[in-house]
Amino acid sequence: MAEDMGTKYTLQLDCASKDNQLAEVSIVDQLRRPTDRIVHMRCTKRLSKTGGGTKLGDMYGMADDMTAIWCKKGFRGNFEVDVQAKNGTLNLVEAIPEGIPEAKHFGVTYDDTPLSAADVADGGILVELLVLSADPYMRGMVKETNSYTGSSEIPRPISGFASGKVLHSKSDKWKAGDLFGASLGFTTFQVITAEQLTKTVMWNLTPYISEAEISWGVGILGMPGSTAYGGLIDVLRPQLPVEGEEPKDQVIWVSGAAGAVGGYVGMIAKHVYNCTVVGSCGGEAKCAMIKEKFGFDQSVDYKTCDDADALTAAIKEAAPDGIDMYFENVGGMHFEAAMRSLRDHGRVAVCGGISKYNDGERTPEKFFPTDMIYKFQRVEGFMCMPWLSGAKGQFLADCSKWMKEGKIAVEETPFAGIESWPEGFAALFTGANTGKVVVRL
Repeated sequence: MAEDMGTKYTLQLDCASKDNQLAEVSIVDQLRRPTDRIVHMRCTKRLSKTGGGTKLGDMYGMADDMTAIWCKKGFRGNFEVDVQAKNGTLNLVEAIPEGIPEAKHFGVTYDDTPLSAADVADGGILVELLVLSADPYMRGMVKETNSYTGSSEIPRPISGFASGKVLHSKSDKWKAGDLFGASLGFTTFQVITAEQLTKTVMWNLTPYISEAEISWGVGILGMPGSTAYGGLIDVLRPQLPVEGEEPKDQVIWVSGAAGAVGGYVGMIAKHVYNCTVVGSCGGEAKCAMIKEKFGFDQSVDYKTCDDADALTAAIKEAAPDGIDMYFENVGGMHFEAAMRSLRDHGRVAVCGGISKYNDGERTPEKFFPTDMIYKFQRVEGFMCMPWLSGAKGQFLADCSKWMKEGKIAVEETPFAGIESWPEGFAALFTGANTGKVVVRL
């Protein structure tokens, strides 16, 4: 058991020995993170009597390497161990103009300066990040110039979507213990001022999940979920089934279907809107997973297709009469094949193009907009913020409801520790992940 004190916390441990036997209780196994520093140990309660003339210092103590508490000679007692958490910040230390990101491009700096309620001004909060997200869009943030902020400074801190809990609050909008998702710098513990709260995208997860489900805050109840929700419902606009009426023939093709956004799109389209869902992903295992776990009707293994012609043929095999909707996560030949397969009144939602994120220079797709005129087709770009912020729709309420109803399955590729974030990030571009990449701190 641990008592929270901001970036400091206290472990409550018991140790008991029998007769002349030596007993040990591990401290390091109780630490929240391997980097946390043990500060002090004290015995708070003796549960056994000691023999006359025996010094307490001979009956219990802490191992020289501070990894365990020991006791002997029949001693039993309760102990408290004060621990100072090291505050880690993830940084880009070498720009990545092209190619797949590697661990050498990133570094973690640590600070063990304590943070507590005393550091929080009126209207602010002290938070602890529990999960970091790794997402394809972040590839643009680690080139020579951050494509979102314009910064070219090296080293520079990494920021993105994360989920965590509030440790202390002097804000009337948050209370200690609240769970949240947010767009923040990747620093484990941080004070967010009242002014920063007005500029930070931050949403309350407390009504929807427990701390055991905190990773959902960077997945189905975070940026990927809101992207899938908004792109499908408000951009592609499938029609809900009407009880007593013949189901409408609505065919959607989803690229990146084994990833976080693509998987959510397919599951909502299938299990809420009763669409015929075709997914594209790489390899037999992923193709099987999206059908067996996510409920997709058909799958296309794009790795068996050398070009847009082959991919178009594969789509035609899966959907002989064409597609009504395309959710674009990949770009390149996927977009070209989708436009060739799109039926009259077809719609395309564009939110990503991961196939070209690692390229040094962008190349355009082969696309003739005038072909859309007489077919009444539409291509629309969008991003998650209107739905994530709550300005449009009921994203959190709807997706949490569908989760409880079993209409959306959780698929995660987990990594442990802030130092592992570069490995999780690279997995997005090597195909090593399925579902959402989550980095637990």
